[in-house]
Amino acid sequence: MNCNAMNIIQRYLIAGLLALTAANSWGDNHNFAVARNLETFSNIYKNLDLMYVDTLDADVTVTNGINAMLRSLDPYTEYYPASEMKDLKQMLTGKYAGIGALIKKNLKTGRVMIDELYEGMPAETAGLKVGDAIIAVDDSTMVGKDVSYVSSHLRGEPGTTFMIKIERTAKDKKGKDKTQTLSMKITRKAIQLPSVPYYGMMSDSIGYVVLTQFTENCARDFRRALVDMRGKGMQGLVFDLRGNGGGSLQEAIKIVNMFVPKNVTLVTTKGKLKRSNHTYKTEQEPLDSIMPVVVLVNEGSASASEITAGSLQDLDRAVIMGARTYGKGLVQQTVDLPHDGSLKLTVSKYYIPSGRCIQAINYKHTGGGYREHIPDSLTKEFKTKGGRIVRDGGGIKPDIEAKPDTLTNIAMYLFRGSLDSTEVVHYYVVDYINSHESITKPEEYKLSDEEFADFKQRVIKSGFKYDRETSKEYKKLVEFAKFEGYYDDAKAEFDALEKKLEHNLERELDKNRDIICQLLEQEIVTAYYHQKGRIANMLRTDTQVRKAKELLLDKKRYQEIIQPK
Repeated sequence: MNCNAMNIIQRYLIAGLLALTAANSWGDNHNFAVARNLETFSNIYKNLDLMYVDTLDADVTVTNGINAMLRSLDPYTEYYPASEMKDLKQMLTGKYAGIGALIKKNLKTGRVMIDELYEGMPAETAGLKVGDAIIAVDDSTMVGKDVSYVSSHLRGEPGTTFMIKIERTAKDKKGKDKTQTLSMKITRKAIQLPSVPYYGMMSDSIGYVVLTQFTENCARDFRRALVDMRGKGMQGLVFDLRGNGGGSLQEAIKIVNMFVPKNVTLVTTKGKLKRSNHTYKTEQEPLDSIMPVVVLVNEGSASASEITAGSLQDLDRAVIMGARTYGKGLVQQTVDLPHDGSLKLTVSKYYIPSGRCIQAINYKHTGGGYREHIPDSLTKEFKTKGGRIVRDGGGIKPDIEAKPDTLTNIAMYLFRGSLDSTEVVHYYVVDYINSHESITKPEEYKLSDEEFADFKQRVIKSGFKYDRETSKEYKKLVEFAKFEGYYDDAKAEFDALEKKLEHNLERELDKNRDIICQLLEQEIVTAYYHQKGRIANMLRTDTQVRKAKELLLDKKRYQEIIQPK
């Protein structure tokens, strides 16, 4: 019998029984059911550990049981054993210790390589480049290892030093691949990804700021950006929360407070226990309570992003533009557990100024867990400060729906497809970096006709393939026409259509040149100017940002949305 494992389980059981006894009498059916099932669980494990044919790993078996229980609740209630506490800390703070680089596996070589460098971080200062294949970390080989294995060796305590061996392949003057093996010394550093990776003035005195996460001190960084742009004459703001999955509630309150007066109730949380019930109000005078603001959101905007956008909408302080948000109206709290573990659990729902909760899914806790998406027909009406109608459930519905730029089929395969289909882009970018010491400013950078022609020929020679949806649908149409007896009469028309749909990769690349160049330019700019440069380059062609700017410049239309007659 694994005495240590049983002692741990019995300690949890006794603690649970004592807590229940203190809270209520044993006559309570619920408490009796809890105690009975805890005892059953303990006895099941005791018999498994005693008689099961193989020796059980207590940490693995019990953790699997805990996780199965939590999966029946909601996706935000999670158990973090001591071995995973670093992951929890990084999620809450946005900090970790490493080299400051994204890595991915190259299917062609089977090696893990550098995919992106963070500005001013150890990987960049040591001289690593995009495309470098990681061969070894100290004396441990990284050849044939997966991404998580390599990542675990790159991360460590801040200030610790290691040697990294890489292979760098570049084309020589004759166009042939030349490979170098290099070793570099790197000192790990505490890495915190910037919550405000970019802000800046656009034309016509319109400012733009993007917030990627609500980590600690992000409100401070956001405030600095606003103050800087106000000093440069900002008359309107595009506030980008697209893809921001949330984070700290307190930071969201601080950011909203920059636009609305002091002592305004923004969020109310309500839970089972009284200590989970809180009211959050603005505590300071605003930075600017008049300047028009457009907040960009999408289906990836969740939690604290929805609190921010929803509060500004409910208080008629900003126009929300984009697509409906994710719909997370639940609040989590971390609880310390014995043996250095932690439990992140849902303790309450939150309600924004109009009184609505925007939770999109009801989680039923019977029958092994059940998800019920709240239909629009069951949502309730609420009113903003100025009397506009808004609804609960289903996230934040934007005041103006604006569809994002979409990728064409061939662009999707080239830039967002599987690793083998995107490798032609990767190798082009690597060769471009190695042959260009620098490029122009991110907001001005564009590929030349000659450079696009070079890329196009690489794609054609690579044997690049992608599924053409029109060809699929044409074949289905022919099958149905034959089945229903129309094909013979319309054969000439079918043949003409088939000829027009005939696959021609070069023609498809030329036809989709604009979107392909935009994506390729962003990949190249990122290698030189990092995330900040990528965003600056992207703003040139971002349809939603353009529409937000147009609205801010149309003051009459903006006011009609905020204060309709």
